[in-house]
Amino acid sequence: MEDLDALLAELEQSSCLASKDRALQGPSSCQDAQHGTLKLAAAGQGAGVPTESSLDNMLDSLTRDLQELGITAAPAGICAGCRKPIAGKVLTALGKTWHPEHFTCAHCGKELDKGPFFEQGGRAFCEEDYHQAFSPRCAYCAAPIREKVLTALEQTWHPEHFFCAHCGKVFGDEGFLERNGKPYCHQDFVAMFAPKCQGCERPVLDNYLSALEGVWHTECFVCTECLTGFTGGSFFELEGRPYCELHFHQRQGTICHGCGRPVSGRCITAAGRRYHPEHFVCTYCLGRLHKGTFRERDDKMYCQPCHDKLFV
Repeated sequence: MEDLDALLAELEQSSCLASKDRALQGPSSCQDAQHGTLKLAAAGQGAGVPTESSLDNMLDSLTRDLQELGITAAPAGICAGCRKPIAGKVLTALGKTWHPEHFTCAHCGKELDKGPFFEQGGRAFCEEDYHQAFSPRCAYCAAPIREKVLTALEQTWHPEHFFCAHCGKVFGDEGFLERNGKPYCHQDFVAMFAPKCQGCERPVLDNYLSALEGVWHTECFVCTECLTGFTGGSFFELEGRPYCELHFHQRQGTICHGCGRPVSGRCITAAGRRYHPEHFVCTYCLGRLHKGTFRERDDKMYCQPCHDKLFV
C-alpha cells in the first residue's frame, strides 16, 4: 500500500505541473487530486487488509492514469494461476510465471512459494501430497517410501522393513530365499523348508541320494543294525529302513542255523530253525538229514543211527 500511495502522489504532482497554465482549473484539479489521495489513505486505514478485488481495481485505475500521462507500464508476466498480469513480485516455476500467492499445491491448495515442491504431470504438489499420491508404497507397512527404496519379490520396500518373515532379521550379505512370496534368511529357510535326511533328520543341502521314498545324506544311508555302508549298491528294506543282507535275514529269522548265513533260496525248517538244505546234517556223522528221519538232542540234530548209538 505504501508503494501505491507513493505512485499516486507522484501522479498528483505531475497532474498539477501539467495544468498550471490553466489558472482557473489548475488549483481546483490539484485540490481534487490531493483530496482524492486523502480519501484513499483514509479508506485504506479504515478497511484493514484490502481484498483481492479492491487491489485489482486500484491497479487498473493506476494503469489508466499512467496511460493518460503517456507512461506504459509493462507487466512482469501473466500469472499461470489467475491469468492476470503480474505487476509486483513474480515467481517463476514449471516454465511459467505466477503471483507468489497463486503458486499452490494442486491437491491441498497450500502456497508453495516459501518451501520445496514436487512436479507431476506439469502440476506442482507439496511434499506430503506428492508422496501420498505418487511415491511407491512399502509392501510391509503400506506407507509411502520417501527416500531409499528397495525392490524385491516384484514389490517395493523400506530397506528397514525387508526382513526375514520368520525371525525378523534384516538380510545381510548372504541375501534371502523366497517361499510362497515371503522372504526368509538362509538359516530359517533351511530349517523350515529343506528336505530332511531319513537317517539323521537334519536338512539335506548338497550331496544326497533318494531311496525308500525319502532323501538321505550319502553318509547316513547305512544298515540300520550294523551302520555299515552298502558297498555293493544293494540293500534290503524292512519297515521303511535299510538293512544289509545279514541283518535283514536276522530280523526276518531266515539265518541258517548250520552256517550262520542268510537263507535266500530253498530252506529246511526244523525245530523252529531254518537251514540251507546242505547244512541240515547230523551233528555226529555229518550226513544229510531228511525231515522225519532225524532226532534232536540238546539243540543238536542227529540221524537215527547216530542218535541210537550215542544216547540209547
